[in-house]
Amino acid sequence: MSERAERAERKRPTGDGGPSASGSDFLQLNADRAPTGGKADWLARQLRLAIADGRLRVNSRLPPTRVLAVELRVSRGVVIEAYRRLTEEGHVEGRRRGGTVVVAAPFGPTPPEGTRPHRAPPRPTDTADRSRPGTLFSGAPGADVFDALRAAPARVDFAPGRPDLAAFPRTAWLRAERAVLAGLSADDLGYGDPRGTPQLRHAVAGWLRHTRGLRVEPDEVMIVAGTAQALTLLHPALRADGIDGVAVEDPGSLGTRQHLSNGGLATPPVAVDDEGVRVDALRATAARAVLLTPAHQFPTGVVTSGERRRALLDWARDGGLILEDDYDAEHRYDRPPVPALRALLADHVCYLGSVSKLLAPALRIGWMVPPPRYREALTEAKRFTDLGNSVLPQLVLARLIETGELERHLRLLRGRHSRRRDAMIDALAEHLPGATVHGAAAGLHLTVTYAPDVPDTDLAAAALAHGVKCQPLSWHRQLPGPPGLVLGYAAAPPGVIADGVAALGAALRELS
Repeated sequence: MSERAERAERKRPTGDGGPSASGSDFLQLNADRAPTGGKADWLARQLRLAIADGRLRVNSRLPPTRVLAVELRVSRGVVIEAYRRLTEEGHVEGRRRGGTVVVAAPFGPTPPEGTRPHRAPPRPTDTADRSRPGTLFSGAPGADVFDALRAAPARVDFAPGRPDLAAFPRTAWLRAERAVLAGLSADDLGYGDPRGTPQLRHAVAGWLRHTRGLRVEPDEVMIVAGTAQALTLLHPALRADGIDGVAVEDPGSLGTRQHLSNGGLATPPVAVDDEGVRVDALRATAARAVLLTPAHQFPTGVVTSGERRRALLDWARDGGLILEDDYDAEHRYDRPPVPALRALLADHVCYLGSVSKLLAPALRIGWMVPPPRYREALTEAKRFTDLGNSVLPQLVLARLIETGELERHLRLLRGRHSRRRDAMIDALAEHLPGATVHGAAAGLHLTVTYAPDVPDTDLAAAALAHGVKCQPLSWHRQLPGPPGLVLGYAAAPPGVIADGVAALGAALRELS
């Protein structure tokens, strides 16, 4: 925290309206009671207990590190380290000029030393009936099921597909936005190319060459509002080409299947095994198009093998179209990168990607690299849908790519996500012994299958009753298969992950 931020913080009231606490009066702390060599442990524990029992409320600010260090007569490094640990655990968050703010009370068993955790009351929701544990997972999932799950109150959110949104590079984004605005002409604020700004299409082409090995020219790239819009734009183009259905992986993304169905396209399921989608089963559907996630299959995490890739390319050469959803290929930890199918057969692959897993879904920025025969129709569809994405965010993203900021952010995320993945694997081994973990080498989620004959919708409902949100594997199936859960780990600190998985284990034991 900068000195300017600390001076600003000392002038601000705390979140509950009182003066900012500081000095030895703050929680009646006395560093003389700390063990020698363990002052950071002691301070982190005292703050954690104060958050748990309500002495430090959510939205209240902690004293500036320099002030608290002086008053406790300890080095500033002790306070910084204690705050860092609480940040990693998800209890506090640094907000630059806003100081260090309490954002969540500890979740899980009652802390030692006779304290009782403070639990905030459930948040009201406009979809109360749908978000109750007993109703959200009953029956077939509807079009609003993901909205209802997001609205359901919970202490731990294991919904897949979310990066660490707290790590969004706000400073780099603001710096890039200021630079873009400084060089923006009046004409740049008018209507632009519906395919996207030339700057971002050029930057994305370079990004794909650099990170995915794709030889893509800027004119081949179309900027869209995420993969969801890309699929919507494809609906009429596919039907005009005589394609009335798109085969999908099974298990495969429920959300993707819903978007295709909404456009009136059939979605015949094709089984996935340990080598990827079964091409013999794909041929049996007689579908002329298939949507795949070959680099990290959702939700199993399988990487399409070399033999299956060759079989897929043979299928495509026979007149098939592959929609390649490269949704999280940049997030890999224990294996080398997997080449995109588009690099091998450009004329038969429509490549889809976005920054939803790199930066934030809220940006609604993605890209599509369609085969040449679809470009004109897709450009027309984009023009008559929205005249093109918002220009300013496109230019900011282009600058982040060109200056290397996006790649630096990705390196930061890889380390953080890897640690959180390891924390989830360790917690699953402890609290769900015997469960099988799938897809750990890459991505932002794990899929877990388990032995007890418990429907995964029942387990997901019981988990939500314990304060943990997750998705049942059966949501993503059309064909029969074993029960399981799809657990996102990227958005939760290790301590929260451990508590959440412990609650999952308790829910499973109750149902077994």
